[in-house]
Amino acid sequence: MDEKIARALATDRTIDITTVGRKSGQPRRIEIWFHNLDGKIYITGTPGTRDWYANMVANHDITFHLKNTTKADIPATVEPITEPGQRRPILERITRNVGRSEDIEKWMTDSPLVQVHLHQD
Repeated sequence: MDEKIARALATDRTIDITTVGRKSGQPRRIEIWFHNLDGKIYITGTPGTRDWYANMVANHDITFHLKNTTKADIPATVEPITEPGQRRPILERITRNVGRSEDIEKWMTDSPLVQVHLHQD
């Protein structure tokens, strides 16, 4: 992996993602946070319904756009994480990192969660 990209994945938080609209088939780009936990990349959000997540469930292919310490458009696939036993340790760490530990049960039931698999040489 490119050194600049590896550094950005370790230090940055804000990215853009492009998903494919589940109804329109058109690209949809939004700004979002990602979380790097021990080298694994996750995207989640506060509890609630999210169009970006519905798009990811319908089409697992996304583009992961680094835009802060370096710029790169990285093709990726996502893996929705829905099993409570898998979700809890990930969401516990994320909510602790963003100062929302008290909301863990709500995040467990109502927050989207995907692991991102970057496709790089």
